[in-house]
Amino acid sequence: MKTHKIYSTRAIQLIAAQKGKAVRKHLSADALIKAIRADFQEIPDHRAENAKIPLDDALMSAFAMFHLKDPSLLAFDKRRKDEPENLRSVYGIGSIPCDSQMRDAIDPVELDGPLRSPFCTVFRQLQRGKHLESMTILDGHYLLSGDGTGFYSSANVSSPNCLQKTLSNGTVIYHQQMYAAALVCPGRKEVIPFYPEMITGQDGLGKNDCERNASRRFYEDYRREHPHLKTIVTEDGIGSNAPHILDLKRLNLRFIIGAKEGDHKFLYAQFDEASAQGRVTEFEITDQDAPEVLHYFRFINQVPLNQANQDLLVNFMEYWEVDKNHQTTKFSWVTDLTVTRENAFAIMKAGRTRWKIENETFNTLKNQGYNLGHNYGLGKKNLGAVFAILMMLAFLVDQIQQISCGVFQAAWKKAASKRELWEQVRSIFRWFHVDSMETIYRVIAYGVAGYIVQET
Repeated sequence: MKTHKIYSTRAIQLIAAQKGKAVRKHLSADALIKAIRADFQEIPDHRAENAKIPLDDALMSAFAMFHLKDPSLLAFDKRRKDEPENLRSVYGIGSIPCDSQMRDAIDPVELDGPLRSPFCTVFRQLQRGKHLESMTILDGHYLLSGDGTGFYSSANVSSPNCLQKTLSNGTVIYHQQMYAAALVCPGRKEVIPFYPEMITGQDGLGKNDCERNASRRFYEDYRREHPHLKTIVTEDGIGSNAPHILDLKRLNLRFIIGAKEGDHKFLYAQFDEASAQGRVTEFEITDQDAPEVLHYFRFINQVPLNQANQDLLVNFMEYWEVDKNHQTTKFSWVTDLTVTRENAFAIMKAGRTRWKIENETFNTLKNQGYNLGHNYGLGKKNLGAVFAILMMLAFLVDQIQQISCGVFQAAWKKAASKRELWEQVRSIFRWFHVDSMETIYRVIAYGVAGYIVQET
């Protein structure tokens, strides 16, 4: 049972602001949580009118579970019993569901629309500030990195949305996957994820869905929701095929996509022939920031992607990096950006930044406290997928704090690691009555001194 109430005063907030630790109010965790809750309240609830737990309370409880990095539904259920005051004051939850009530309320939520609004709302809030503009590259474009990842696997428990694969010993594995993408930027750790597209058990044609189909749906939705955002898509070699590139062109999305020699024998043969004829530009440079590293480029513009699509012209670039130990790493890409000596280095940086969807997004979600891949519940319909979407939404809110919130940054620095920061957030949430996430971050960053601590 909590024995103290801790909350901030306006005077303390002003003093902190004078120290350079002000909070951008429209981008604060509390403002974003409030906006997300407002969107949840607009989602139609098709359950019976006598349902005990409102749908928005169930969704907000699940979001809180992921925002607080609870490792399981049972851990959140304990929080429901021990810390209901903070769930109400910080997340605005009226009726807090138990674990079974949360599952029952969330499982029927559709995946094709209702939960998209909070992602768009939060992104619009970010666009209001100048932080997003600092992530542009190559003439004001945003770099969007996408890939597929799994978040559930079992040989025993399945739902209609599960994909299936049969092992060599005959065992059937049920699993769930999604295609996810995020804005990334060379030299930046922060990423801005969008609403992920689920790779479902059936695609309407009586067979398993696939990553390519899911990526097509993702980019169509992305362009519909962000029609004027100048965007370059970067993906691995699975994306360098004619149908996908034509889809990107149709949607006015630029691209820098990996191209492996084994998958593009015709393209490489054309490139070698052009090189023999002296039509390939070659040059090398040293990195000003790392003069011991050598960068070597070869490129040509306007060559056919493959023999079957010779009218689809792309620009092709090969790149080698030789480090101080004389170890060589090679990359190659196709792009619709005209490659020049002046922009080849920037295109290379953008292409290599594709890995941030793996390292800064999926790896963070799986290994740094968010618990993507843990079984929070599969449900009979959409529960597992909805949980994955809400986890991504919580991650988005945290990434915006990392970009824009000085108090969050100070708390993270004081904690020294994300895992320790999440642990301290949970500890304060557990032992004190608090009025906001901002108060929690300030206490971690600066201590309890300067706050009102009241016996309860």
